[in-house]
Amino acid sequence: MSTGHTLNRDILRLAVPALGALIAEPLFLIVDSALVGHLGVVPLAGLGIASAVLQTIVGLMVFLAYSTTPAVARRFGGGDPSRAVSVGIDGMWLALGLGAVLALVGYVTTPFLVGLFGAGAEVSEQAEIYLGLSMWGLPAMLIVFAATGLLRGMQDTVTPLWIAGLGFAANALLNWLLIYGFGWGIAGSAAGTVLAQWGMVGAYAYVIGRLARRHSASIRPQRDSVRASARSGGWLFLRTLSLRTALLATVAVAVGLGTGELAGWQVVFTIFTTTAFALDALAIAAQALIGKGLGAGDQPLVRRVLGRTVAWGAWFGVAVGLVVGALSGVIGIVFTGDAGVAALIQPALIVLAVAQPICGIVFVLDGVLIGAGDGRYLAVAGVINLVVFAPALALVAVLSPDGWAGLAWLSASFFGVYMLARLATLGWRIRGAAWMTAGA
Repeated sequence: MSTGHTLNRDILRLAVPALGALIAEPLFLIVDSALVGHLGVVPLAGLGIASAVLQTIVGLMVFLAYSTTPAVARRFGGGDPSRAVSVGIDGMWLALGLGAVLALVGYVTTPFLVGLFGAGAEVSEQAEIYLGLSMWGLPAMLIVFAATGLLRGMQDTVTPLWIAGLGFAANALLNWLLIYGFGWGIAGSAAGTVLAQWGMVGAYAYVIGRLARRHSASIRPQRDSVRASARSGGWLFLRTLSLRTALLATVAVAVGLGTGELAGWQVVFTIFTTTAFALDALAIAAQALIGKGLGAGDQPLVRRVLGRTVAWGAWFGVAVGLVVGALSGVIGIVFTGDAGVAALIQPALIVLAVAQPICGIVFVLDGVLIGAGDGRYLAVAGVINLVVFAPALALVAVLSPDGWAGLAWLSASFFGVYMLARLATLGWRIRGAAWMTAGA
């Protein structure tokens, strides 16, 4: 049974490297936004639409990581590392198949997907260029998800950090070279990111191949195991669908507010994504430790992990909120070089900063229930959260305030109403014991 000191060390051992790896993921988008933002407002607005579609598709497949981590961790905690690695590799095969299908379908339907937002012709053209090219990176993104989930389940968050860091560096260099060196514009941003993503796949293939040999695990796809991975991720897919529905609906309302407001929301949402991944580091640690603890049948440890990570999530949220609030006046200038855009988005960023402690707790609770395999409840709770959020978002759409007020109210509805709804549904579930099912 772990002491408090050992538990703190275990959480930090997993969370600190996970923080670096998680931040690296939205940094891909930050690099794209910053480089494209200096091309003008129209390309940046186009990137906002394309990113919303792309992140929705990828986000819906995040179950490949979230279902793989607890599945691997339970078997690892139960003393079967060979089977743990095999289950994770089957998740990677599933990711490759799903990614190939999504890439083809997504490329063909790119004009239709962009057209759903009803933006102007120039903005839509930029969005189609970026989205069409980015579709070919989908298989790579999904394989990286599954591979990361495998290593997290094996209690290794350091290797994903190294791979994510190298991927980010390659992405930044390639984007700068292709956008400005070759003059490809927004197409160079998409192409550079795709190349970096496939490079990360190569790194993961090498690392996990060595891991499989060490534990005598099969690298061939096992049909029954792949099907089981798909079934176990089904509820998490529905849970993520509700999250992405909320995000897409928010972007749709931003489109209605105007091109400037849409570009501003792209910057605000990019900062939210970055802070969310940062706060999610504790959730990743909770997923791995909860899964391992339940696999070993150690429910007292699971309770201690819950209490410690929730407390840390709240305080970390306070710290992140202070940073966002302090930088709220200059973030817009960094992204666009435009003082007008900076003034437009500052109130929305302040709302985001105030909500960070709530976000920190929500992300940890979400990670705890994912680690416990409580996907069915998460799916149901997601629907409830949408029902609560929809009236607030509809009110912003109907009133359609412009300028900074529009973005501020949009932020209040998402970062306030929606996140509070998630806090209530997750908090209610965690008070009981029905989610703590022990065994591998």
